[in-house]
Amino acid sequence: MASTKAEGQPETAAPFAIELKGISKAFGPVQANKDINIAVPRGTIHGIIGENGAGKSTLMSILYGFYKADSGQIFVNGRPTVIPDSQSAIRAGIGMVFQHFKLVQNFTVLENVVLGAEDGALLNSSLAKARQALADLSAEYELDVDPDALIEDLSVGHQQRVEILKALYRHADILILDEPTGVLTPDEADHLFRILRGLRDQGKTIILITHKLREIMETTDNVSVMRRGTMVATVKTEGTSPEALAELMVGRKVLLEVDKGTANPGAVVLRVEDLRVRDDHRVERLKGVSFEIRAGEILGIAGVAGNGQSELLAALGGMTRASGKITLNGQPLPLSGRGSDGQSRRRAGIAHVPEDRHHHGLILDFTAWENIAFGYFNEPEYQKNALFMDNDALRADTRRKMEKFDVRPTDCWLPAKSFSGGNQQKLVVAREFEQDPDLLLVGQPTRGVDIGAIEFIHKQLISLRDQGKAILLVSVELDEIMSLSDRIVVMFDGRLMGLRDPEQTNERELGLLMAGITGKEEAA
Repeated sequence: MASTKAEGQPETAAPFAIELKGISKAFGPVQANKDINIAVPRGTIHGIIGENGAGKSTLMSILYGFYKADSGQIFVNGRPTVIPDSQSAIRAGIGMVFQHFKLVQNFTVLENVVLGAEDGALLNSSLAKARQALADLSAEYELDVDPDALIEDLSVGHQQRVEILKALYRHADILILDEPTGVLTPDEADHLFRILRGLRDQGKTIILITHKLREIMETTDNVSVMRRGTMVATVKTEGTSPEALAELMVGRKVLLEVDKGTANPGAVVLRVEDLRVRDDHRVERLKGVSFEIRAGEILGIAGVAGNGQSELLAALGGMTRASGKITLNGQPLPLSGRGSDGQSRRRAGIAHVPEDRHHHGLILDFTAWENIAFGYFNEPEYQKNALFMDNDALRADTRRKMEKFDVRPTDCWLPAKSFSGGNQQKLVVAREFEQDPDLLLVGQPTRGVDIGAIEFIHKQLISLRDQGKAILLVSVELDEIMSLSDRIVVMFDGRLMGLRDPEQTNERELGLLMAGITGKEEAA
């Protein structure tokens, strides 16, 4: 059956791999999708971009059977298709790789791939069949993963490969990837896109949801732009630009480069000397780290994830025990025992945007206003008297912060789990940035955040710096580190590899340091 070309879609031979017509979906008063039309040509990589809360993930969840559309039709390879659940999507040849992986951590790769797709009661035959299939798929698509490795022992990049293998093992011809590089290092992201291009060249169709315009420009064939639940444009990637896409996303011109003046550092706010952290297995993760941050500057920490940055933030934020010495405004801070917890750190003047918003930044079942209170419920403006919090004042303050940081929807009664990932991040950022701290610890501030919100968060960081705040910035985005930082420190294997001026370095030099190669070793 031939499919009619949707308005504004690139020319291609029908039928399309996926065509959605008139898709609408509301959650109570919130219209997540409104009369969406989109057609995805076979054998292409099709990007879908938009601000947080634009409706991208809702639309893909409808396609994958997690949600049922209020109205509209789905066509798969030109045929009308009803997708009431994920099993129906899989039978239709659709697979989805989620931003937060759906893997059983204490199962092996092989067991995760087979889970839910067993041939019958005899598991051994299913495993044997899957082992051979995995070997074939790994060789064909550069998805090399040890089938007997436990998921919990794999890097995030390898876990993502397992998710892709799961979909391919179930004979998916159409792959949906939701913010696939949000937790990947630059090298892992580059490898992922090589895999996706290989899949496309083998005839697979890829739908890529991302907020990163560089990835869209380098990887996709076509791109659709959503804004506030509607589809505003679909264009050929080669015929557009990052600036044009950003303007379509937010409805205004967006500054893609960070606009900042020269820093004017003042007195030392934070001094760290010989800081060491051991994990639960007594393995040393921080190995004698020493540095200082002055008022009115941003110190960026660059490095591949897993080289001690998380432990550094946890030690400074009072989330883990450490040894060594930390002083804040000349006053020593305890590293263990009484006064070393996160609450004590906040009272001392440290605010903390944690790297993992789900585990350390929010309680997802609690409302937005309850999450805004976390860590700050003893603040005078939230106290009615000695016994009770002033919840009305707290809710009013939450609404103010949600409006200032453009959290959508601006409903302080919604549980945190009801917001998109980017809007969850903005809730955490709003809570911490607004506390007037002396020292701000920031881990992955724009992870999973759209281009408009990235611009806003970057401006807020520069504004706080210019107000005299000391800021420690950890990010796996090298361009973010280079554009925001006044000084850059590179971490490798729990040690500081070198201090660099962002005006006097480049991504290649930082990349070598991230790999543990100093200038001396490189010359040798």
